[in-house]
Amino acid sequence: VFAVARSWWGSKRLDYALYCPDVLTAFPTVALPHLFHASYWESTDVAAFVLRQLMRCDCVKTQESDHLDLAPFSPSSPREKWLRRRTHVKLRNVTANHRVNDVIATEDGPQTLVGRFMYGPLDMVTLTGEKVDIFLMTQPQSGHWVHFDTEMANSSGRVAYTIPKSKKLGLGVYPIKMVVKGGSDERRGLLTVLPRAMECVVFSIDGSFAASVSIMGSDPKVRPGAVDVVRHWQDLGYLIIYITGRPDMQKQRVVSWLSQHNFPHGMIFFSEGLVHDPLRQKTIFLRNLIQECHIKIISAYGSMKDISVYNMLGLSPSQIYIVGRPSKKYQNQCQFLSDGYAAHLSTLQFGHRARPKKSPSVRMVLRKGSFGLSAKSDFLCKRTHLRRTMSVQQPDPPCTPNPKPERAQSQPESDK
Repeated sequence: VFAVARSWWGSKRLDYALYCPDVLTAFPTVALPHLFHASYWESTDVAAFVLRQLMRCDCVKTQESDHLDLAPFSPSSPREKWLRRRTHVKLRNVTANHRVNDVIATEDGPQTLVGRFMYGPLDMVTLTGEKVDIFLMTQPQSGHWVHFDTEMANSSGRVAYTIPKSKKLGLGVYPIKMVVKGGSDERRGLLTVLPRAMECVVFSIDGSFAASVSIMGSDPKVRPGAVDVVRHWQDLGYLIIYITGRPDMQKQRVVSWLSQHNFPHGMIFFSEGLVHDPLRQKTIFLRNLIQECHIKIISAYGSMKDISVYNMLGLSPSQIYIVGRPSKKYQNQCQFLSDGYAAHLSTLQFGHRARPKKSPSVRMVLRKGSFGLSAKSDFLCKRTHLRRTMSVQQPDPPCTPNPKPERAQSQPESDK
């Protein structure tokens, strides 16, 4: 223990002064030592100091042993100066609203990473002509970030970087991180490299998940059973794709809402900026995924507005599930979930148990956690693990006479 302590901060005595709020002066003097002791161990400053000592030693050892190009930024390192003088003035009193897009690609196709760097909730200020570092976690289980390149943000705040052929990544799910050199702001996304004929299930967020009108409001309620339906498809091994016509400036808000309600992890795609016809943008995006990445959509969920989108993609009415009241006009074009997600989940479970084995299909093992919860290390990068043959037939879950309420069903597996 003493040897480890010496490697952290040596043999010197360490004293730490804590700030005493005015509220504590009203407490009895006898109670103050206990409060101060508790506040010492709960202090974020103390925790940050200890972590800096640990990470500083670990990073040095890792670089010496693995010779990896890790992220050079640390809390103690100074920020780089802005390349443009007016950038400092532009960014005064505004908060960062950066985002890095989730990307789906193939091994033989282009692997292009895209990010946009804006400030203010409505993208009022653009980061222009400044450096942005691009990192990828090429071995997700290791937790090591590898620096690929440094790009300049263009006049619209966008950074697009195509991975060169010599560095192309194989099948797997790879975290992306883009860091603004001058401000040290960072945002993350995912690069998913898929095999051909990858089977996916598409969920439109607007109108199908949220029971109220707008995610921009105070926390809209989630439709009962929606989380369990998504988790059912994820457990079967399908890639989950969330799509919305909302502009990408709302990414942080939407992802936070999905995280708060423990929606299973998946790829999220937004419209680029404000568009007049979001349904057309959805159609174009999904069609490009089918043509360029060769994905296969097994089922698609949405609201009444999404029926035209899924019909344009050539999906059959048995593959389209619409939340809402049945309509005679569309009754032959989709399946209405008039009884809610809970009844639909029971139908899915019964159908997948009773359905006979089908021809081999390509699926992918992804992390099975939720957006807001840590999952086990299910990021599998090896080809043998990612490409596998599965049948739809699953083992029968235990039958319970009384179904659990929605709150109990929506708990992740780790909590159960």
